[in-house]
Amino acid sequence: MTEARRFEVRGTVQGVGFRPFVYRLAVACGVRGDVRNSGGVVVITAVGEGPVLDDFASRLVAEAPEAASVTGVTATRLDGSSAQAGFAVLGSAAAGSATRDIPPDLATCEACLRELFDPGDRRYRYPFVNCTACGPRATIIEALPYDRARTTMGAFAMCPACEAEYRDPADRRFLAEPVACPACGPRLSWEPGGRQGEEALAAATEAIREGGVVAIKGIGGYQLICDATDTEAVGRLRAAKGREAKPLAVMVPDMAAACTLADLTAAVVGVLTSPARPIVLAPRARGPLAPQVCDGLPDVGVFLPYSPLHHLLLRDLVRPLVVTSGNHAGGPMVTEDDAARRRLGPVADGVLSHDRPILARYDDSVVRVVAGRPSIVRRARGIAPAPLPLPVAAAEPILALGAQLKHTFTVANGRRAIIGPHTGDLEDAETFAAFEESLDRCLRVENVEPAYVAHDLHPEYLSSKHAARWPAGRRIPVQHHHAHVVATAAEHGVTGPFLGVAYDGLGLGDDGTFWGGEILLATYSGFKRLGRFSHAPLCGGAAAVRRPARMALGYLFGAEPLGDRAPGTKPAADLLARLPEREVAVARRMIDRGVNSPLASSAGRLFDALAALLGICDDNRYEGEAAMRLEAAAGGQGTTEPLGWRLVRRGGLWVYDGAATLRDALTARADGEPPARIAAAFHQTLAIVTVELCDRAAADAGVGTVCLSGGVFQNRTLATAVLSALDEAGFEAFLGERVPVNDGGISYGQAAIAAARLADATERS
Repeated sequence: MTEARRFEVRGTVQGVGFRPFVYRLAVACGVRGDVRNSGGVVVITAVGEGPVLDDFASRLVAEAPEAASVTGVTATRLDGSSAQAGFAVLGSAAAGSATRDIPPDLATCEACLRELFDPGDRRYRYPFVNCTACGPRATIIEALPYDRARTTMGAFAMCPACEAEYRDPADRRFLAEPVACPACGPRLSWEPGGRQGEEALAAATEAIREGGVVAIKGIGGYQLICDATDTEAVGRLRAAKGREAKPLAVMVPDMAAACTLADLTAAVVGVLTSPARPIVLAPRARGPLAPQVCDGLPDVGVFLPYSPLHHLLLRDLVRPLVVTSGNHAGGPMVTEDDAARRRLGPVADGVLSHDRPILARYDDSVVRVVAGRPSIVRRARGIAPAPLPLPVAAAEPILALGAQLKHTFTVANGRRAIIGPHTGDLEDAETFAAFEESLDRCLRVENVEPAYVAHDLHPEYLSSKHAARWPAGRRIPVQHHHAHVVATAAEHGVTGPFLGVAYDGLGLGDDGTFWGGEILLATYSGFKRLGRFSHAPLCGGAAAVRRPARMALGYLFGAEPLGDRAPGTKPAADLLARLPEREVAVARRMIDRGVNSPLASSAGRLFDALAALLGICDDNRYEGEAAMRLEAAAGGQGTTEPLGWRLVRRGGLWVYDGAATLRDALTARADGEPPARIAAAFHQTLAIVTVELCDRAAADAGVGTVCLSGGVFQNRTLATAVLSALDEAGFEAFLGERVPVNDGGISYGQAAIAAARLADATERS
């Protein structure tokens, strides 16, 4: 019997070719009716025999486009049946309060690439070729539902040829909103000289070939590009960015070129070739790169081209390219043309721009593979703003403001959470302004007005100060490390209490000290601290974070007394001889008197201290440098005996005595052990200590699930060792994968905690 049904399809179903897919599926199934975007959902009216409609409904999910993510399909039986013949795609309706998923930008598909390099195609070498399977999305959308008029492509009237493709259900550009060609679409321009189109591209290519640095307008912002094999060019690019040492990412044309630069496992290849096309951190191979690209570190950040313009540059230049954010170190990536000419023009040999505006700033995503699984380091272009689930639904919308460094925000509504794109470090005024702009846009496009705000405990974080604008009754403070471990638990759908292992640099604890090496018994709404690393003073506060040598002095002169002696100064003679006598004397007085020397139980700072004591790194030129160089030193050392360690019971907590490990490291160094062997032993020691802490905490709490988080777990060597050791000990262990373990995941954890606390409060009332 013929019947009519209304289907509402939710998820990431706009901007991914879903309506054209529905049309083709309906025709194939013999279903009559129509489809349209309405608010944040796709609405389908379908008429046909009951079994046919059942098959149609199941195939809506099973055969959805690759870039789509269907989270739910609601079916409602309609009275009567339409006499309409065929199937139609209707215009969009903006009304409705349904949740709205903004699709991430998609890397250029194979079909468009064939056109890009086909001399007989009308889009031959056109830098803006795209279709329903690829191209810009989040960076050009002004509002939902997703239609051309609500994107920055609305200003470009389609030529007859593009219009015909756009209207033809049999064409892969059917309803491809950014569709364009050389006759009607965006156009390249080059400054200086005002050249256009192919001449502009040729000028940029020649400048790079001759050793220049070029600013180009990418998908989510301007980028600085140079020849990655040219030592002088890379040095000039570093000077232009004010980025002295932090490694730079390298873009290569294809997998063959990637294999010459990095040792690639199957898991890494899978991430590299995914539609997100992130930067992937992998062990460096022997391929040709200027030494300053990696600055002595064993990993290289490699990625494949994801836009037609990148493909053209790499095809013409036939060499790896440094491709990095167009900004000065610490500032936001430039997105506006005037700002690019003003800020990047003076430090580059030219600016390759175009006339399609960028509405949303999206840096490149960064991923590394840990224990065979992808783990996102920076959630940005190609990945954000895809939604993630919440373990407890937010009864009212929640805005979670994250922390200070590697900043993101999260908007939680119902069972879904949208993590905003990576912003950067909020201590930079321009970055803070960029965060507020990105937040305003997200709330507008998502059509959400938050009822509550979640924020870090630290009152001096600019994100916390932003939260202070809200009424006190609408603010939900969240401890930093609780947010870290909950972020991992939430993305993996952990239920019930779990052990949270949070290793990072610093976060304000609920006792007023700085934490960073924590074992927590946690639920989504609360936690109890069961273990920690021993305290040491941050001599000079933030100065100790920037200068690991200061952190080493903190352990030498002020390590927490746990019934054993401190590391002592005699074995640290090499460090003390390197440092100015006055600095050492002043530091000792500050520590003895407790002046500007707050206590920290930090795993990250322990890494810093050992790096300085071994002569590996005295000063951090960028966040985490000392720890990265300590991990690099440990590479390739094979099995080593662990360093000395011990756990003591103090104040109801299990405390790992980090000073005992440092003392043994100094003894080994004095006995002639190479720093690399000691670094490897240190990583092994921390893995053993972590499992022992979890064993004792589990015995106290009766919990066998462990969630790892915090920036220290970006360390592949440590994370792999800890996961393996926990598995051998019988724990079920999880590490952040879709959510960064660094502070970029804090906002998601805050949102999950705030939703759970509000649900608890509702149940109690």
